[in-house]
Amino acid sequence: MFRRSLVLILLMSPFLHAGERYIKHGPVHLDKDGRKWAEKTLKKLSLEEKVGQLFMIWSHAEFFNVASPEFLQLRDTVRQYHIGGLGLTVRAEGPFIYRNQPLEAALVTNELQRDSKLPLIFAADFERGLSMRLYGTTVFPHAMAFGATGYPEYAAVFGRITALEARAIGVHWNFFPDADVNSNPDNPIINTRSFGEDPQQVGNLVSEYILAARANGLMTTAKHFPGHGDTGTDSHIGVAQVNAGLARLKAVDLPPFEKAIESDVDAVMVAHVTVPALDPDPRHVATTSPAVVTGLLKQQLGFKGLVVTDAMDMAALTRLYAPHVGRAAVDAFKAGDDVIIIPADLDGSYNALLAAVRSGEISQERLDESVLKILEAKASVGLNKARLVDIGQLPNIVGKPENVALGKQIADAAITLVRDNGRVLPLKTTGTKTAAVPYQTVRETRNRVVLIIFSDDVRTEAGRAFEREVRARVPDVDVIYVDPRTASAMTNQIMPAVAQAEKVVAAVYVIPLAGKKVNVGGTLKNTVQLSDATGNLLQQILNSAADKTVVAAMGSPYLAASFPQIQTYLCAFSSVSVSEIAAVKALFGEIPIRGHLPVTIPNIAARGAGLQKPASGGSSASTTQ
Repeated sequence: MFRRSLVLILLMSPFLHAGERYIKHGPVHLDKDGRKWAEKTLKKLSLEEKVGQLFMIWSHAEFFNVASPEFLQLRDTVRQYHIGGLGLTVRAEGPFIYRNQPLEAALVTNELQRDSKLPLIFAADFERGLSMRLYGTTVFPHAMAFGATGYPEYAAVFGRITALEARAIGVHWNFFPDADVNSNPDNPIINTRSFGEDPQQVGNLVSEYILAARANGLMTTAKHFPGHGDTGTDSHIGVAQVNAGLARLKAVDLPPFEKAIESDVDAVMVAHVTVPALDPDPRHVATTSPAVVTGLLKQQLGFKGLVVTDAMDMAALTRLYAPHVGRAAVDAFKAGDDVIIIPADLDGSYNALLAAVRSGEISQERLDESVLKILEAKASVGLNKARLVDIGQLPNIVGKPENVALGKQIADAAITLVRDNGRVLPLKTTGTKTAAVPYQTVRETRNRVVLIIFSDDVRTEAGRAFEREVRARVPDVDVIYVDPRTASAMTNQIMPAVAQAEKVVAAVYVIPLAGKKVNVGGTLKNTVQLSDATGNLLQQILNSAADKTVVAAMGSPYLAASFPQIQTYLCAFSSVSVSEIAAVKALFGEIPIRGHLPVTIPNIAARGAGLQKPASGGSSASTTQ
């Protein structure tokens, strides 16, 4: 009842604010009127307002009563610090992301726009489209899945649909595409967020996304400059170092960013990584390095758009500036950054920048340069003419069936068969489930197929769609969920089931997650490897039943490097629902398998490898991309 009432209120909101104008977006474009508005607005701003325009803070896409303490605090923060932009997100705790609805998100953006003196620019981290944060939207797989399809035009589809849905809820700017070249298989934080390991392919996909998104009104961001793909540390936890020499940077890491700049990308996000080849000062991460931001990005590569920091509350940066965290904002701005995203200490950062301008450490001209770029960006998406979105139009734009179908099509095309011993695939359906007692025990099933789902936490959504799809085809499938806390205790239950099964499916969910800590070899670290407990269990399964086991990598394709005994190996490159469904369809021979590895799996397969398998369980043949 509450949800229906909320939807009714949202749909009626146009009548509650009669006479309000709604933004009508076209392509991202700064016209003559927009440029004049930006210049005129800049002249009217006080020093305090100019400094505030540099900052972006989080706003949660959830329902707020406008008189609630939470909303009033956010509104007052925006007013007190003259905030220029907000990052729309949802609450998260470890692996749990509490997604919300598009209508709630649009309500928040509209209310905050009404209460702000200047129009706010809303950004979001929609790396997989809006479905990362909101239900009811088009679901896309991780970026690496696009690399596996071999079709650059899918990235254009991705950009177009994301733009339309984002603008419908009041978001103008996406922190995507990821231009990192994932050349390090042990990279714990980029991995499947990257399109692949080939600079040319990554650059082409980056370009396709940018052009399509901008054509449909969404500002774009190439990240994480000068390249986060060849690192082994999660910069949310510690300082990552790029050890590549200048020649390798120019050959591998920089080309996708150059392609993004050629495609008129609106912003470049700078990473909190040290790059000795570019700046030997150990106190400088790229974000605070004049050599990287001004010298390389602006002067050598000729980038004229917005330079934005990665989130300033990440440990890679805060550890370098403790206990004076606010100073990081000053150093980042002096290095050449224009927008300071998510400062760890807003008050300290704002006042530090304000003091730096007043003292002359930062010139008024330098401040005006960045503020003008921010105002011009706002005008380029139409915020000089109107701020609000028409909530009544959301049901006509978000989650359109034809767009949802395209998301599924892309996930289908990404499925890649790396190994096939010819004994497991295709799995066979066994008809409709007859009436039975709920919660059957393992002994009550026929145990022909055992599905073991490996994830970081059995309480998450990982594997739910996979299970539903398998159960629809094999009603008596024995499904077992394991995570690092339960794997050891469940081994004595799982191994007999594996021994009795005709076929075993191990669906392994390993995806990059910020700040994740996994016990590997007695050390806690962020990794895209399985933990000791789950890794040992998978190893036991392969030792006893590799010939009848298919391992489905629902995330990092590099998993197989740690388990060379795998005989049948399928990669989906993503853990989202459309990839789960695609993987199951492929396992049962319902769709052709056409994907190719966009990365090299050490000692397993080279980039471009992939066994082509027609639908209906036809024979496979090895091909290269």
